[in-house]
Amino acid sequence: MENDLRERTMDFALRVVTMFCALPRSDEAQTLGKQVLRSGTSVGANYREAYRARSKAEFIAKIGDTLKELEETSYWLELLVRSQIISESKLSALRSEASELTAIFTTIHKNAKE
Repeated sequence: MENDLRERTMDFALRVVTMFCALPRSDEAQTLGKQVLRSGTSVGANYREAYRARSKAEFIAKIGDTLKELEETSYWLELLVRSQIISESKLSALRSEASELTAIFTTIHKNAKE
């Protein structure tokens, strides 16, 4: 499962990079896009830090950071749609993956805290 999540979060980051590269060159699109780029690529980095945690407390904290980055990414993706910079249909798969990853990491976080 761990290797699957490491690969899945890497794929998610690559999809975010691809989405960013396809954004219009307007100031608004680039500003929002850079926010998504930062948070979306941080998901996998934080998970990898959690994967190598030296203690349960460190693991729980890093999974919490992963969840924060996912929530932020979801926010920026929603804002890109609501501001009509990108159509809902073009972002639906990426937004769905962010939601699925959030559900997975929420479960991991809850189980680790028990």
